[in-house]
Amino acid sequence: MLRNRRGQMNTGEQSPVSTHHESTQEDDRLSEGDSQSLNGTSAQHDQGIYSPNNEAQSTAFFLLVVLLSFSTRLYKIMEPPHVCWDETHFGKMGSYYINRTFFFDVHPPLGKMLIGLAGYMTGYDGTYPFLKPGDKYEHHNYWGMRGFCASLGSCLPPFAYLTVLELSQSPTAALITAAVLAFDTGCITISQYILLDPILMFFIMGAVLSMVKFNRQRYRPFSAPWWFWLVLTGVNLSGALGVKFVGLFVILLVGMNTAWDLWSLLGDLHLSLIDFGKHVLSRVFGLILLPLFLYVTIFAVHFVVLNKSGPGDGFFSSAFQSRLIGNNLHNASMPEYLAYGSIITVKNLRIAGGYLHSHWHLYPEGVGAKQQQVTAYLHKDYNNMWLVHRSNDSDAQSGEPDLVRHGDIIQLEHKETTRNLHSHLHEAPLTKKHFQVTGYGINGTGDPNDLWQVEVCGGRKGDLVKVLRSKVRFLHRATGCVLYSSGKTLPKWGWEQVEITCSPYLKETPNSQWNIEDHINAKLPNISLSVLKPHFLEILLESHIVMIRGNSGLKPKDNEMNSKPWHWPINYQGLRFSGVNETEYRVYLLGNPVIWWLNLVSLGLYVVIVAVASLGLLWTPCCRVLTYGSAHPILTVYICFSLCLSKPCSFYMFHPLSYGMRGPLAHDPDSTMAGLKWMDSWEF
Repeated sequence: MLRNRRGQMNTGEQSPVSTHHESTQEDDRLSEGDSQSLNGTSAQHDQGIYSPNNEAQSTAFFLLVVLLSFSTRLYKIMEPPHVCWDETHFGKMGSYYINRTFFFDVHPPLGKMLIGLAGYMTGYDGTYPFLKPGDKYEHHNYWGMRGFCASLGSCLPPFAYLTVLELSQSPTAALITAAVLAFDTGCITISQYILLDPILMFFIMGAVLSMVKFNRQRYRPFSAPWWFWLVLTGVNLSGALGVKFVGLFVILLVGMNTAWDLWSLLGDLHLSLIDFGKHVLSRVFGLILLPLFLYVTIFAVHFVVLNKSGPGDGFFSSAFQSRLIGNNLHNASMPEYLAYGSIITVKNLRIAGGYLHSHWHLYPEGVGAKQQQVTAYLHKDYNNMWLVHRSNDSDAQSGEPDLVRHGDIIQLEHKETTRNLHSHLHEAPLTKKHFQVTGYGINGTGDPNDLWQVEVCGGRKGDLVKVLRSKVRFLHRATGCVLYSSGKTLPKWGWEQVEITCSPYLKETPNSQWNIEDHINAKLPNISLSVLKPHFLEILLESHIVMIRGNSGLKPKDNEMNSKPWHWPINYQGLRFSGVNETEYRVYLLGNPVIWWLNLVSLGLYVVIVAVASLGLLWTPCCRVLTYGSAHPILTVYICFSLCLSKPCSFYMFHPLSYGMRGPLAHDPDSTMAGLKWMDSWEF
């Protein structure tokens, strides 16, 4: 006798539950053909997937897919020999890794790290500036970075082949799926350049393949292949998220699959609770703890490699910057307490809040008073410098200067333009319920609207202002508002810098809190700032907050082409990767329209067939014949017939989009693309 999970003795009598369970098992023992049509998950089916002929055919198909994929992606990989589209960003970031220069990007670092590593391993020295699209590479070695991205992109059709083969057990279906990807001009183009997309798709499709392979091992739990595919799924999940945050979607997919898998195991009365617990813990390890550890490790390597000051410093806190070699705060020393007569920079404590900044440009007509602009600027700049004066302008003196204290009334004079920080009752440019902040006066001479009261957050009257460590607010004496960084990006007239306002809402928030970062005063003794260096978890958290806020602030610029979400599935609009006119080498990102549109028709037909079959099942069990006996073959025959008619003809017609075009444009009868501009929105 056996004891089931509830502790009941299994005797000759069978409970309704066990009878149903065994009945279900009997139903699952179908013929091999029926099993393939339903779900293909029985143990017998796992052990007898292929005959020798089918296995040989599958191997031959796979090798063909590999050959097609790598040949279509690596062909003309050196063309064009100039910067194309976003290579100007990701190639430059690869150079930063080689030079160990810190930068900021809205995506996690793995993709850029791998690009930099590929360049370094193939002889690129990191000296090319990647200034703008169209710049010639000349003697610089760029093929390694392009080749690396193309190689990962070349893995997508083989991954698709293996995934569909596991799901359908049909080499033919798997070959068709892989061929669709191999001959798609859009997939080829996106894979041939120094971009994050092929790296991201490599990990996403790798995660899906590993998940499917792991599901096929369900009858051999805790075996070596079972552990291998579980761990590999976790590795690919960390890779996908480590390249772009959109990798969260494949994590969601794997998570739902895992939840369903565990729910099925929970319902298996032949599985003890101890064994079920082992299944849960193994998945927690392989799909949560391992990916999390690898993801954190990616950032640890990122921080170790990028240890030199660079263009990304200003996005981060003063404490973060103090760890970067070459930054003015690294191993620096400066006066500990703020004093009158000091030259300072003032940094907003909101992540990516920026430095208090001004320049000679005025607010335009119709935007408050036509006075000098005051903004927040995310980068270090001489226009971030301010002079600290007493309210009565009597700080010039001999001997040791007086220190600024909580409650003092001060003026801040912009060092470059000599105008005072000023506010009044005009509304702010973007945040209409706030007041405008400007630069006013000349050589420190202004009016009472230039006066600000210093408030040390959590302090008392008479407390000193500590450089870098004190959180400070500046209260406008005339209006009672507080100096505020809204985080909103100004239009072009404001150089797309961040809006500074004076907020009438006095609640303490990071937007209204500031710290003194740079502090120059030759009359005061200096102290070391090495004590300010943050630990790893602090910089990990801060980097994610900055990335998330950077992503939320992304929006197309006025001169940038943008598309709507519905444009891409229907292939409505492409994207110029290189060149515009007849004399230039032109590359245009556009999916193979024959493949894309047939795919849409196939998806629609599939929905119709499933809907009809599902309605039929509600009426009679006999309709299972329709669902499992005819619907799938009908759809398969349709797809096979349609796609076989289009390969390799459509690829031959549209391949110049990927591999480059010169000469007349598509509207010219002499063009290589003559007659192929089927939609007016296509711009080749």
